[in-house]
Amino acid sequence: MLKSELIEKLELENPHLSPEECERVVAIFFESLTQTLEAGARIELRGFGSFAPRRRKARAARNPRTGAAIAIPEKFVPFFRTAKGLAKKIDNATYK
Repeated sequence: MLKSELIEKLELENPHLSPEECERVVAIFFESLTQTLEAGARIELRGFGSFAPRRRKARAARNPRTGAAIAIPEKFVPFFRTAKGLAKKIDNATYK
């Protein structure tokens, strides 16, 4: 699903909201998630899953083209853990 499709679905299910308001709601939601992760906090969406920043240690790697060794610095990456209920629904879903 694309962000535009999410906005469209929100519009269809909430006819009292204008398209601009629906777009703003989605933008605020994602901006809030981003700011929370930037602050180093965890986000839990019950029934969906949780997001948390995870530290990746510094490591040595190789450039695949040249084979030269490169140092990859420590960094933080977003990590998502699926809620058990959602994982069950996806496992039981029938795909076309």
